Amino acid sequence: MWNYDLFKRAITLSYKRFRRILAGEIMEQRLANSLIMTVNEKNFIEAALLSDLRVDGRRPFDYRKLSISFGREDGSSEVQLGNTRVMGFVTGQLVQPYRDRPNEGTLAIYTEFSPMADPSFEAGRPGESAIELGRIVDRGLRESRAVDTESLCVISGKLVWAIRIDLHIIDNGGNLVDASNVAALAALSTFRRPECTLGGEDGQEVIVHPPEAREPLPLIIHHLPVAVTFAFIGKENVVVIDPTHHEEAVMGGSMTATLNTNGDVCAIQKAGGEGVLQSVIMQCLRIASVKSGDITSKIKSAVESYNTERSLRKIKRHNPPAGYKH
Repeated sequence: MWNYDLFKRAITLSYKRFRRILAGEIMEQRLANSLIMTVNEKNFIEAALLSDLRVDGRRPFDYRKLSISFGREDGSSEVQLGNTRVMGFVTGQLVQPYRDRPNEGTLAIYTEFSPMADPSFEAGRPGESAIELGRIVDRGLRESRAVDTESLCVISGKLVWAIRIDLHIIDNGGNLVDASNVAALAALSTFRRPECTLGGEDGQEVIVHPPEAREPLPLIIHHLPVAVTFAFIGKENVVVIDPTHHEEAVMGGSMTATLNTNGDVCAIQKAGGEGVLQSVIMQCLRIASVKSGDITSKIKSAVESYNTERSLRKIKRHNPPAGYKH
């Protein structure tokens, strides 16, 4: 029997849904579901994991190859984790501080997903996945107080440095969180802000010195909170570290643990509806503690090499005068 009221309600709901789509309010599908896979492919990945094998030849707790490089400008980094590539850029500007924290600068993270990195990414305003990625990286940095924000204060209550981290996803090969986290830490470690002094008649005029006049100052970073992501796959909840894009497509949940070299847990993010035993979580934390130490060493080694090259570039080489002999 025709039910006009039910039909009208359905039309109204469809229209509201259409409006929400236009407004960008409907949550995007998780990146893991953007990869179309057959049932046989999913079953093969799960069956292989039961034998402690992965489709790319790794063991369950093996990390992919991690490489870190830098641009010629301070505060720019590029990280490649397997087939995943992320670029990080750090900038700073003088702003008015928050009223409740007049002596502290600010730290903000923004992510950009390019359709070139993954067909499921849409250009324009950031989607739910981009916002979630930024929050996970941001939580590990800010809640652990890794960056000394008080050192960013120029004039209490008037001027502080606002540090902005932009993360650009170049290739999505899985585990964007860990790659983005390393890109952010590497860029922060090489960023330098202009030195500021006070002058003028009242001594409250801020003078921002160009890099040619005074050497820019690096950020004060107390420790490096490194994110390590685990995926839980199949009915048996097989645990693997650093999941690829294919493994993300079949995982039932994931967990990102952010730790530093001291073993301090800075943040934990659990995603997905599958429950995880406490013993499994503790095992993941022990493994993450070791992996975070290895990644920290790679970041510090890469930053040290960059600083050495930067110092060599700044050395002024003068041509010897005419007639000069050794």
